[in-house]
Parts: sequence; C-alpha cells; structure tokens
Amino acid sequence: MAEDNTFDNWVSLFSHRGSYDPLRAGSIDGTDSLAHDRAVIRAMTSRYKPNTLVATDPNRTLFIGRLNPKTTEDTLMKIFSKYGKIKSCRLVRDVVTGISRRYAFIEFCDDKSYDVAFHDANKMMIDSSEIIVEHEYERKLKGWIPRRLGGGIGGKKESGQLRFGGRDRPFRRPIHVFREDSGKFKQRSQDSYSRDDHNMSSSYRKDRKSDSYKKHSSFNRRY
Repeated sequence: MAEDNTFDNWVSLFSHRGSYDPLRAGSIDGTDSLAHDRAVIRAMTSRYKPNTLVATDPNRTLFIGRLNPKTTEDTLMKIFSKYGKIKSCRLVRDVVTGISRRYAFIEFCDDKSYDVAFHDANKMMIDSSEIIVEHEYERKLKGWIPRRLGGGIGGKKESGQLRFGGRDRPFRRPIHVFREDSGKFKQRSQDSYSRDDHNMSSSYRKDRKSDSYKKHSSFNRRY
C-alpha cells in the first residue's frame, strides 16, 4: 500500500523497494491513498504476467527509451558497445507497420558493462533525441504493470499520465507540517503544501474582496 512510503520510511525509486505499486506510481511523493485518475484505477485492477519467453538476463538488460523514430539497432549497437560487450539488442517495432516504437532493450555480457552504461548513458543524445536509460522493470519488480494498462514509470506532462518512482521522475520526499490545533506533525508533500498555500491565498483574497463589496454596498444604502 502507498501509505508505507512515509517521511521516515521513504525511497525515491521503485528499484530500491523491489516491488511496484500503481497507486504509489501516480503520486509525486508516493503517499496517495486514493487514485487520482482512471488510468491508476485501471492499473490497480489489472493483472499482468511478464513475458516468460524472453531469454535475456533481466539483471543485465537495460531499457532505452525516447529514441528517435529513425534510430536503428545498428546505431544502438555502435554507441552502447563502448560500454562493453553486448549480447543482444532489440529495437521494439509495431508488429503491423514495422515502425519503431521508440524504445529498445540492450543486454550486456557482464555486470560491470551494464552498470557503467546505466550510469553514463542516461540522457545521452542519439540522433538529436535525449534518451532515458532504465532497468528492465517488467521482470525485476514484483507487481509490475506496464504503461498501456495505466502503470509504468516516467512519462511527460503532455501525455496526461505521469508516473513516478523511476530515475526520470523519482518520488519527492514528503515534508512535515506542524498543526497547531492538534500539536502533531502532518505529512504532506512539498507540491501539495504549495498548492494548499495558493488556494488559501486565493480564498483570502476573495474574502477580502467580498468584505469590501459588502461595506461599499452598505455605505451606498445609507447615503
């Protein structure tokens, strides 16, 4: 459940926890207790089985995303081979059109090459596109739900399906806000705190404007 990602028991990445939670993935700090969109609800009710026919080693396989549609396997092999010997490279394509789906999986022959590529290749420019490099989560994270079912990690604001917990969009640490009425600390994320402050400020301005209008109306009625 998402509520165990508290201020004192907090991690920024799913890879540090070893399991995936779609409810947590939809929250900027991983503490939401209610789904905020239908895609999260769909992910929470989905049952996904990883592809057992994949023969690559998940502990040595990297996910390469946000590729240029024109980038080929040969280009990826040439660039990533500088990190070490590559065992396999698979650029995922549409089964009907054959067009690149803009992500690939690269398996290295040893752990050291895998680690170096993971740390050094992220946000590299390939064919004028900034790529992201992640672990292959499908077989490494228990409970993994892919993006097409409402889960996944990362994403862009334009897509309307941001998912947190990956290196591209890690969880933000929750903050504590002291509540004078109860004398207790309440856990809140930085963003929600800012939003609440903005809402309170807006409400205050509206109240001031309303009071001013009432006084002005009262003055006009008297005179």
